[in-house]
Amino acid sequence: MTSGINVGVDVGKSWLDVNEYGRDDELRFNNDRNGWTKLIEWLKERQVDMVTFEATGGYETQAVNSLLAAGITVAVVNPTRVRNFARSLGILAKTDKIDARVIAHFASVTHPNPRARKTEEEEHLTACVERRRQLIIMLTAEKNRLSTCPTNMLANIQEHIAYLEERIQQLEENIHEEITRDPDRQRRSEQIESVPGIGPITASTLIAELPELGTLNRQEIAALAGVAPFNKDSGKKRGRRKTTGGRAGVRRVLYMATLSATKHNPVIRPFYQSLQARGKEKKVALVACMRKLLVIVNAMLRKDQHWECSYV
Repeated sequence: MTSGINVGVDVGKSWLDVNEYGRDDELRFNNDRNGWTKLIEWLKERQVDMVTFEATGGYETQAVNSLLAAGITVAVVNPTRVRNFARSLGILAKTDKIDARVIAHFASVTHPNPRARKTEEEEHLTACVERRRQLIIMLTAEKNRLSTCPTNMLANIQEHIAYLEERIQQLEENIHEEITRDPDRQRRSEQIESVPGIGPITASTLIAELPELGTLNRQEIAALAGVAPFNKDSGKKRGRRKTTGGRAGVRRVLYMATLSATKHNPVIRPFYQSLQARGKEKKVALVACMRKLLVIVNAMLRKDQHWECSYV
């Protein structure tokens, strides 16, 4: 497709509001299989160059996958970036139709990176990783309730905790099976796990949710994960660097891996200690270590190496 037509899609639970950039009218399709089919037909008739969705916590997933399967170029963007873009244009109102129009305009200006189509196996792995994360949140909440719950509810909560732990273990076994089923994924997982501080859950999450790992440079991969510091300067003022955006699931597991790496990794540990010695706050030092750890893994995968080959 070479027409340069950008289409924005605002996603709701029941429908998709669609706008072609430069047009004042919007279309609405059901957010179901029949609606996706009609949307695909319309997009192909219009010879659309790119369709941009706003991430909405999963409501967009099946529609995105259907368009990708039909050979349509799709991007999924952070809703915060779109909202900030709208404010910069003086658009303060927020409705589904306005949002679709803003997303289309945003895509025409920023040209977001298209999303690669995942195989069925990759979708299964991603689903297992996401479901495990959801159950971990539930498990933590239930364990926190134990100390304050009424006595007559204690056995009920303990039973639920045991159930959640069993389901999490089953999911971890499923994740391991999905990883080992594919030789390339298994090799990448072994390379990532060879880094001191990184375990199988972190490795599987990086493989599932950061497939670009090993294909981008250090600046690009850090920005994609949301661990790259951005300047906030104006004139002579030098503002505090901050990280923003990125993939929350990746940052969560990377944070836990970094905590371990600051104690056991021969590269990250002295780096963390040097940052603290220079007066850096603990949180700032940890984020810097997260970025360094991710950059190390990225470089290893680009060179197709294990930790021992690279740093020992």
